[in-house]
Amino acid sequence: MEYINHLAKDKKLRSVLMEQDPFELKFHKNICLRLCASIMSQQLSTKVAKVIYHRFLELYSAAEPTPEQIVATPFDAIRAIGLSNAKTQYLLNVAQFAIDYKLDDKKLKKMSDEDIIELLTQIKGVGRWTVEMLLMFTLGREDLFAADDYGIQVAMKKLYKLDDTNKKEFKENMLKISKKWSPYRTYACMHLWHWKDGD
Repeated sequence: MEYINHLAKDKKLRSVLMEQDPFELKFHKNICLRLCASIMSQQLSTKVAKVIYHRFLELYSAAEPTPEQIVATPFDAIRAIGLSNAKTQYLLNVAQFAIDYKLDDKKLKKMSDEDIIELLTQIKGVGRWTVEMLLMFTLGREDLFAADDYGIQVAMKKLYKLDDTNKKEFKENMLKISKKWSPYRTYACMHLWHWKDGD
């Protein structure tokens, strides 16, 4: 695959790539629901996040709800699936924003990464990291680097022997290394996550 040849120019990353199968990015529909799922999964293990997400779908007879259906759901019914008051409110914020701004898959598909980040971080409860995950895993964008992601930081610290005592310097070093991966930084992140979790 083309991205592997490009990323393999980085000798340290090459050793990670050689141990793994290639990844494929896909575009997934229903942006509003994916953003809600992202919020639900914050600070939770993948296993717990899956359970909560399935409970959420059960509120709508296991079908994918529209933003209008989410907004019409009582606050306490959403909270009862295992979410905090804050997360419950954030989900409702996302659904309301999707209605107000007529957010749809086609509209977002045409926008640049930075424009999407700027638009969606206006929603209370949605930060840059959340939108970056959406861009990678839902919109299938190939050139995202999640510098603030803890997993990426741990992996790069280990692989590149980086020192994180000085946070600013550490981030600058990460960005410098990641520039060489462009235009396939998302794939590099995916391989680093996989490597960290499997190590």
